[in-house]
Amino acid sequence: MAAHLVADHRGVSLYAAWGAKTLRLVRRDGGKWGVGRIPRVTLWVAGVLEFYGGLGILLGVFTRPVALVLSGQMAVAYFMGHASRGFWPLLNRGELAVLYCFVFLLLAAAGGGPYALEHLWKKPAG
Repeated sequence: MAAHLVADHRGVSLYAAWGAKTLRLVRRDGGKWGVGRIPRVTLWVAGVLEFYGGLGILLGVFTRPVALVLSGQMAVAYFMGHASRGFWPLLNRGELAVLYCFVFLLLAAAGGGPYALEHLWKKPAG
């Protein structure tokens, strides 16, 4: 479910999926474009990682490495986008970034489970 929500969120901001408008970029200080103080290219890289990584985890393809990358990306998202407004996630609206970080860390440790597509191409033991 976490992979589906992350992919949905970035599907909307990258491709205007499901009838929503794309992420509105605002002018930053110094004449560069981004959201707040986060540069546009950083948002694009995060969007690609979250959308395609979320789809990969949802399908069960390369679950462990993709989940590890997404866990780190969510930690970076928390510290770049939320921690500047205070450390505690409840006060700086970073609850979802922290939750996703630990959910993806759990998936990186546990793997995709028996219904993951990656089990179709694994060799049987023995």
